Amino acid sequence: MTASPPERDPGLQPERTRLAWRRTVLSWTVVAVLAVRQVAGGEPVWTDVLAMGMCVLALLGFASVANRRMLAMAAARPAALTTGGAVAAVVCTLVLAAFAVAIVV
Repeated sequence: MTASPPERDPGLQPERTRLAWRRTVLSWTVVAVLAVRQVAGGEPVWTDVLAMGMCVLALLGFASVANRRMLAMAAARPAALTTGGAVAAVVCTLVLAAFAVAIVV
């Protein structure tokens, strides 16, 4: 007769991780709002508008990855971040940085 493993007591670590993902999405939102403000503040050219739109799309992609990760952290034994999720987060971050440079320059 085998005993089932005891329920894991995750403590506060999952909550800290959820809060970290939320803070990151909030900072991304601020960056996207600043990108919109930068483009709207002057005479926008089509490349600025395109870069701003791509920043917003990158924000939505990152928010999707973050939301899936926050939902996974609700489990008693959360699964590790998938390779696809990690790659998506990195690509969204690089896209945001590239288009931020395009807007400023």
